[in-house]
Amino acid sequence: MTISNEENLVRSNRKYAKSFDDGDLSHIPAKRYAIVTCMDCRIDPAIAFGISLGDAHVIRNAGGSARDALRSLVISEQLLQTTEVFVIKHTHCGMSGITNEMINRTVAKNLGAAALAELNGLDWLPFADLEDAVRDDVAFLKASKAIPDSVKISGWVYDVETGKVKPVGS
Repeated sequence: MTISNEENLVRSNRKYAKSFDDGDLSHIPAKRYAIVTCMDCRIDPAIAFGISLGDAHVIRNAGGSARDALRSLVISEQLLQTTEVFVIKHTHCGMSGITNEMINRTVAKNLGAAALAELNGLDWLPFADLEDAVRDDVAFLKASKAIPDSVKISGWVYDVETGKVKPVGS
């Protein structure tokens, strides 16, 4: 018998909470870094990138966009002492090869004019070339006055077929 997603969440959390003993971890990441990556369900950042609970901030959004993550990165660095950022996009991303116009047409068709008006002017931040998008995000963060020059920033691509990451140079 299949259980609902909500019931799975409750049951899994109950099991997790029984052995949870990390309530004393600091809200400041122990390894002082943040990762910006995609919300794609094929990526498990903790396992794929060796992140233990309390090590790092993991900021996820559609496409792993640094622009979309800037608010969180400023909080992470200014208030929570992170000193390094990894921008990690991935192969076969749904944000690759689409356009703002395509997304807007889909919203209008599925949700109507009022929903489209509410989202008016929103840049969905799609991209055409994966490695160029990584380089653009790294350059954006390095140029941002909201991210100090002392913060180390690097770009990476995660391959969803092999599980491997590779650095993307500037």
